[in-house]
Amino acid sequence: MSEQHNEYIDGLRSKIQNWLKTTVGKTSKWGKYIQYTPDLFQLLIKLSGENDITAQSKAKLAVAIAYFVSPLDFIPEEFWGALGYVDDIALTAYVLNDILQSNDPQIILKHWQISGDLTDLISDILNDAEEMVGKKWWVKLKELVR
Repeated sequence: MSEQHNEYIDGLRSKIQNWLKTTVGKTSKWGKYIQYTPDLFQLLIKLSGENDITAQSKAKLAVAIAYFVSPLDFIPEEFWGALGYVDDIALTAYVLNDILQSNDPQIILKHWQISGDLTDLISDILNDAEEMVGKKWWVKLKELVR
């Protein structure tokens, strides 16, 4: 990973950790997912350099990465703070789920270096995604990578 990616991830990790210590962060229904924001982004970056996944999967990764770093998204972090990452992680979970189903899962799972089962995390996020981002935005997010 490039130094620029590492700096972005480190900054993101710091921002999320600080937010999780606030009253809002401690009581947020979505904090259990938001805490994984830097790790999910890091996984996207690592998978984008993986030679053994399909070109279609790489295209979806590119969309998810671009969405993550764009200041213009459906739930902007500039306005909502760390809560603004719920749309980013919902899209990421959607893309990762697709990649797990269309590639050898071990190729993806070998890049997940966080404790806890990635497939369970993805499933949990997807189960809550519509509630996290709203039905309208969830439909639009999925359309970005279809």
